[in-house]
Amino acid sequence: MTRGAPPIRNRIRELRFHAGEMTQADLAARIGMTRQTIVAMEQGKYSPSLEAAFRIASVFGVSITDVFQWDGSGTTASGVSSP
Repeated sequence: MTRGAPPIRNRIRELRFHAGEMTQADLAARIGMTRQTIVAMEQGKYSPSLEAAFRIASVFGVSITDVFQWDGSGTTASGVSSP
């Protein structure tokens, strides 16, 4: 079974760049996570908790929807197409 792009996309890397080229380690420290977690999020391999997503948005002074975008494309969380 092949997997397509993750249903949750993010602009963390872009926002870090526009925030004076903030490092992954700086962002991680500000939200109480590890740099490796930030890397995984930027690569689309990890989706943060809702609380972490709000913390990330707060760091950049933007809304959560400016950081994260949902692209469910008609599938449920289990990957099954919905009617």
